[in-house]
This record gives sequence, C-alpha cells and structure tokens, in this order.
Amino acid sequence: MLDVLQISDPVAVFALVAFLILLAPIVMGRWQLPGTIGLLLAGAVLGPNALGVLARDQSFVLFGTVGLLYIMFTAALEIDMVVLKRSKFHSIVFGLFTFAIPQGVGTLVGHYVLGFSWPAAILLASLFASHTLLAYPIASRLGIARNTAVTTAVGGTIITDTLALLVLAVIAGSVRGEVDDHFWYRLGASLGLYVFAILYGLPKLARWFFRHVGRDGVTEFVFVLAVVFGCASLSHAAGSEPIVGAFLAGLALNRLIPHNSTLMNRIQFTGEAIFVPFFLLSVGMLLDVRVFLADWRALIITVAMVATVTLTKWLAARLSSLVLGYSPAQARVVFGLSVAQAAATLAATVVGYDIGLFDDAVVNGAIVMILVTCVIAPWQVDRYGRLLIQDTDELAVAAPGERQRILTALSERAPLSHLLDLALLLRKPDHEQPIYPMTVVQDNGNTTTQVAVAEQVLGQAVSYLSQAEVPATPLTRIDFNLASGVLKARRELNATEVLMGWSEQSRAPEFFFGSLMENLLRDRDFSLVVLRPREPLNTTRRMLLAIPPEADLEPGFQAGIELVKRLSHQLSAPILVLTEEAGFERMFKRIRSIRPGCDLVPGKLARWAGLRRVLQEHFRDGDLIVLLGARQGGLAWKPAMTRLPEELAETFPKANLLVVYAGEPDRDDTLSIVNPEPATRMA
Repeated sequence: MLDVLQISDPVAVFALVAFLILLAPIVMGRWQLPGTIGLLLAGAVLGPNALGVLARDQSFVLFGTVGLLYIMFTAALEIDMVVLKRSKFHSIVFGLFTFAIPQGVGTLVGHYVLGFSWPAAILLASLFASHTLLAYPIASRLGIARNTAVTTAVGGTIITDTLALLVLAVIAGSVRGEVDDHFWYRLGASLGLYVFAILYGLPKLARWFFRHVGRDGVTEFVFVLAVVFGCASLSHAAGSEPIVGAFLAGLALNRLIPHNSTLMNRIQFTGEAIFVPFFLLSVGMLLDVRVFLADWRALIITVAMVATVTLTKWLAARLSSLVLGYSPAQARVVFGLSVAQAAATLAATVVGYDIGLFDDAVVNGAIVMILVTCVIAPWQVDRYGRLLIQDTDELAVAAPGERQRILTALSERAPLSHLLDLALLLRKPDHEQPIYPMTVVQDNGNTTTQVAVAEQVLGQAVSYLSQAEVPATPLTRIDFNLASGVLKARRELNATEVLMGWSEQSRAPEFFFGSLMENLLRDRDFSLVVLRPREPLNTTRRMLLAIPPEADLEPGFQAGIELVKRLSHQLSAPILVLTEEAGFERMFKRIRSIRPGCDLVPGKLARWAGLRRVLQEHFRDGDLIVLLGARQGGLAWKPAMTRLPEELAETFPKANLLVVYAGEPDRDDTLSIVNPEPATRMA
C-alpha cells in the first residue's frame, strides 16, 4: 500500500469516482467489454491493496451496500409479472438446479479436496449456491429484461439465495449451539411473517400513498427509497439477509411502478449513475494479491473455489436450459446472470470467519471469486444478450415503415400529469418517437394572453416528459374550436393516437360526448383515447374492458385491443373482458392472439344492455373501466353508444374511466373531416 498516494479530501475522492464512472464504459468499449468490468478493475488497482489511491472507508461500504440492494430491488421491479406467473415452473426448476448442483458439488470439493470439516464444507458450498444479479442492468439496457430466460433467472435468484441463506443460518446456529427443538419453528414463523408483511402489506401502503400523498416526483422517489431500505433493514430480525428484503420490496412494488413511468426512470437513473458504480468499485477494492504470494494453500483454495463456482453454475444453467427448451444463447445469458457472487457470498464468508470455520485463505479466495465472477458475468450477458434482441418475447419490434405518433391535447383547466402518464404507458419505446403535447387556443380576436397561458402549460408538459427521458415536441394551435384545432394538428403530424382528458369541471359531458366527439370521430385515420382521471393510473389493480357486440368484426378492432393490452402490460393489471355471450368465444380467442400478452379473464354478458348492472357487480376499488367505443356507421355502433360514456361516468363517479375509439385507416367509407380547409402553420 502506498499511503503517500491516498486521496483523503472527500471532494477530490468524489471527483475521481465520477471520472471513473464516466471513463470506464468508454475505455472498456474499445475492447467491446461492459463498463462494469472497468469499474471492478479500477477498484482493484486504485484500492487499498494496490496503489492505495482510494481507501475503502465507511462511505464506500455504505454506497456499495446501497448499490447491491439497488440491483436486487430493480431486478424484481422490472420483472414482467405476467411472464413470471406464466413461467413460474421455469423459475422453480432453475432455482432448484442452481442451488442443488453448486451446493452438492461444492460440499464434496470442500470436504474431500480441500480437507474441510463437514460443517465448513457445507457452508463453503453455500457460497457457490447463491448469486447476485450483477449483470442485470446490462440485460435491462439491451432490452431483454422481459425475455423468458431472463425472467427465469431473476425468479430463480430468490429461491437459491433464500435456500443458501437458510444453510448459513442453520450451520451458524449449530456451531453456536442455537439449534434446538424450537429453532425451525422460530425461523419459519419469523420468515413467514416477514414475507407476508412485505408482499401483502406493502402494496396496500404504497397504493394509499400514491393516491393521497404522492403528488410530486421527489416525494414518490423518497417514499420508494424509504420502504425498500426499511424492508432490507428488517431482514435480520426475520433470520434473512437485506438482499432478500430488497428483492421482496421490488416484487411488492412491481405493479405500482410501470416500466415506462417517470418514477421508474428516476429509480434506474439514480442506481446506474451512483449506487451501482460505487458497489462495483468497493468490490474491486477487496482484492489483495499479496496473500496468494505468501501462502500456496490460499492459491489452491482460490483456484478450487473459482473453478467450482464457474463449472457448477454453468452446469446448472445448461441443464435448466435443456429441460426448459431454451436456446444456447439463452443458456449463456442465464449463466451470466447467475454466476456473479457478491452479497450472500460476503455474508456467508464473514459469518464463517467469525465462528471459526473459515480462515484468511478462504476469505481472500472468496474475494477473488467475487472479482472473477463479476468480470465473467457482464461479459457473458453483454455478448449473448445481443443475440436475444431479435428473439425477445417482449413487445414486437417495430417493422419497417411502422410508426407511432402520440398527440396529447392538454388544457390549463385540467391536471396534465394523468394524461401524460397515459401517453408514457401507451408509447412504444422501440419507436423512439417524441410525444406531442398540444394546446388549442380559441381564436376570438385577442389571443395573446391565452397563448401565454397555453405555452406555460406546454412548458410544464415538456418538463414532465423530460424527467422520464422521453422527447417532447410542444404545439400550440389557434383555431375557432377544439375539434378543428386537434384535427388539423393530427393531419399535419400524421399522428396515430390522440389522447384527450375529460373533466366534468371543464366542460359538460353532453357537449364532450356530443358534438365535439362527433366531429373528432369523423377522421377515422387515428385512434382517439379519452381519459376521465380520478386516481393515479399506477394504482390500478384491474381493468374492466367492455366491448360492444360484433366489435371484433370492425377494421380497427386489433388497433384498439393493442392499445388496451399495452396499457395492461405496463400496469401489470389483469383484464376482465365483458361482452355479449353470443360471439364471445370468437372474440375472446382473437383478443388472446393480439400482442402483447397479458392476463385475460372472461366475463360474459347475457345482453349488452345490462352492461352497467354487470359492471356494478364486478367493480372493486382500484379498477379501471375501459370502454371500447364504436364509430358511427360500424357494425358495433348503436344510438345508445353515444350516451354510454356519460352514463358510465355518472354510475361510477370515483372510478378512472377510459374510452378508446380505434383508428380505421384502411376503411373505404371514411367521412369528410370537419372544417376541411387547408392546414395552417402552428402558432
């Protein structure tokens, strides 16, 4: 250690770390390696066991621990719950394979090759059985986070880590003499209560908070941090480890934080910019090469540990892939996600050292094992994850010529956050198109003040969207009426969806769903989505989708269902499909064939006229009512459809209500658009 080189000024330390975070991806990119490897190597070279420029003080330990918990939390947060539910058998199979094979082989290696006692060999094997999702941010960045193989690896993590930590608790308890007749009862009761409190109680608390307290991004973000680290800190009382608590907190909040939301972007940005890099640097600082030069036994133990964990984790991933029918690339990605060692490994190593089962050689061997596996993991996921991009079972990649442009009509009389959240949820990230917030100013001869107010509203919208890292192109139109202004802007942009908010406080429902809606729906080349917000969309528990009879025979049926299912997919909310019994099987089969996948529950109606009564029977707090509207002249249209949205709003005054009029661009009988004068320049 060269103390003379050590930097003690905290400002200089943070500046150096910031430069390392900046330069690591750039330097590693020249060799086509992930930036995480550069941070690990930087920590090893600049750490206290090499040049000594950076000391692994309390700040690095703190931020490193936070970064580790952040990885586990975001991994659970980004799980596609629909895919996880559908492939829970896959997660169980992989979780058992990736625990049993390293645990069994590691125990034999520890006892017969390294000469450890049986308790020490079993505890050593638990180091191999556990793993850390260190490379998960790479999978997320590549866009394969919801691939079945990735979801399986993430789901299996909680199984193998929990079992490995149970081994740790039992071995440590037996050495300390704590294993008695009541040990298993105490452990089972505490863990059961802990898991139940997080998975059942935390979603209720979070839903209440988002509804009644969380009105700005900072408050919501701080709330998430508080509950995640609160759950992690209580893990020891339940006989577990903080990583398990952070993972469970991510599962509990999964449905309440949509993947495309502003809050999710804040969580990912903070972790990838600060916490996770600190964790990687702190792990690299643990390496001490001098130990191996002074003790050949330490070198033998290290080689045995690295070889065993690499071989057994590869074998577990390979066998799981053969059983589950995964491709070779998927098997390598699963291996990359499951080979990295960190949190549970360090926990078991420290406990084993404290109770006298491990010596300095095992501790340093564990550190080298962590460093080597943390280099292998991101390289494997980055290399083979790119091969999965074309095969990912997430939302279909945009085909050449396919496009999406969302036009969002805003007003100073209604809150904009709900409507912009809806735009973010419906937007396809792979299209990389901006969202177009717009306002229409009525041309009454003196528009200066109104334009100024409209530009202020658009400024707030652009700021809101920028927090989610979504580009925005604001538009202000001056026109004689709202419908004409929206339609002109829609035609100029060739927008595919127009989103509008409906608030009874700003205009009468009779007007909104009367002449205004009639004028807007004359243009069949776009989908019109109308939202009556009452609560934040992320608190949605379930969607009640009402579809009029014979709607599946309309040319825009697929486009409308795609929008609804995309919203369900983002909210992880199941859909209860309500339509007439006649033709239900035909319609339900077609709905299931439309991507993306989501949970669908059949709900038949004897007659369409009884829709309101059936909705009242099924409606529960937190439900989002969705009506697939029908355009005049179509097979599904009836005169009563005009007043139906207003009637539903009166029947359910406190519920979120969404009305979707699907676009029919290929229809031949397109009616003329209101005010068909040539479009003018945007003001």
